[in-house]
Amino acid sequence: MSLPLNPKTFLKGLTGKPVMTKLKSRMEYKDHLVSADGYMNMQLANAEKYIDGASSGHFSQVITGCNNVLYIRGVKEEEEDGEMRELQLLWGFF
Repeated sequence: MSLPLNPKTFLKGLTGKPVMTKLKSRMEYKDHLVSADGYMNMQLANAEKYIDGASSGHFSQVITGCNNVLYIRGVKEEEEDGEMRELQLLWGFF
């Protein structure tokens, strides 16, 4: 069982790190979180766009409103055993 996370602290900890961001429109971005404001609007850099798992473009910068985000997860570097470790923040529970 995981402990509840403060979303602002969670996003601050992900700033400058690689993340996966999924929007309510089923688009997903693999990118780096540049910043998030007090309303949890986010600026993303070097975003690779995926629709239904297929890559469909690359953007140098994406700005998204918090009401469009389904979830964001921080993706850590691969560990020695090759397993990816992730942290995830689901929108709508706060």
